[in-house]
Amino acid sequence: MRRVGTVGTVGMVDTEHGGRARRARTAAALLTAAGLFAAGCTGHATPHAPADDGRGQFRTDRPNTSPPNTSEPNEKADHPSVLAVKIDNVRAARPQTGIDSADVVYAEQVEGGLSRLMAVYATELPKAVGPVRSARESDLELLRQFDDPTLAFSGAQGKLMPLINGAPLVAQTPEKATRAYFRGADKVLPHNLFLRPKRLLPVAPGAAALTTGFHYGPAPAGGTKDTSETVRFPAARFTFTWSQSRERWLVSMDGTPDVTSDGKRLAPATVVVQYVKVRKSAFHDFLGNNTPYTETVGSGRAKVLRDGRAYDVNWKRAKATDGTEFTTKDGSRVNFAKGQVWIVFAKAS
Repeated sequence: MRRVGTVGTVGMVDTEHGGRARRARTAAALLTAAGLFAAGCTGHATPHAPADDGRGQFRTDRPNTSPPNTSEPNEKADHPSVLAVKIDNVRAARPQTGIDSADVVYAEQVEGGLSRLMAVYATELPKAVGPVRSARESDLELLRQFDDPTLAFSGAQGKLMPLINGAPLVAQTPEKATRAYFRGADKVLPHNLFLRPKRLLPVAPGAAALTTGFHYGPAPAGGTKDTSETVRFPAARFTFTWSQSRERWLVSMDGTPDVTSDGKRLAPATVVVQYVKVRKSAFHDFLGNNTPYTETVGSGRAKVLRDGRAYDVNWKRAKATDGTEFTTKDGSRVNFAKGQVWIVFAKAS
């Protein structure tokens, strides 16, 4: 069993000694920058990068209101919202921590055909989550379905950060919330950055914050028996195998059973393979690889896996502030099984 070790926070603020405080803040910034460089996030954008493609309606004139160099919780009692965390998903990042507590896990394609996860928390906040990695332009459109969500991420390339800071979300990086992050002892940089969620949100916001458009209940009629599905990205693959005894889909990544750092097998109740348009964005990594943009507004087809069966359905998300509707061919609403949901964004053919 592999465990995440806490070797200290990303940066420590010494209130008694200003010199040490400045050095600590500088160290935190340099550590974050080092992680971003290794992650390929210090690239460049093509000239005249579009601010939003007309979908996210980002308020680029609005400064980010998160207090710098603190880990103050995002307290919005009248409008509680979700915590979304960007999760590293390459082999060196596994086993991951805290993903089994997420209500929804999104899987998207990133540079080089690899994959990255976004774990969304509303009903439960685990002690730790990670490894945390950088954000992408597509995340902003996806997160518009929530009311002022908190986004925890390691950073982003310089020309993307103004879009993130202007988006209707609370951006929490290690530089802004130093005490919420720590480096693990059993992984190497940049795959060892972890988050303590309760230092960003005082309590779990609850199921009402999950404005995803998903519905839970009895399975739709029809479907076909299906005990295994594999989704392939250019350089990554996901396999979901039905376990009758657990009544869950067991997750494998790149051919290896996926477990958490405390030995628990990842096992969502519902898996959705959502076929979407994946196009080039205006951004690149430091090697010049283009960052894919996953379009989650629009419509298309999807495959819903639940209860050992597969259902061919349609999906629709009319605008970025909407959740996603899943319906059968005759227009009936598709219910998901109660429990964790995985959404894998596959490129439409």
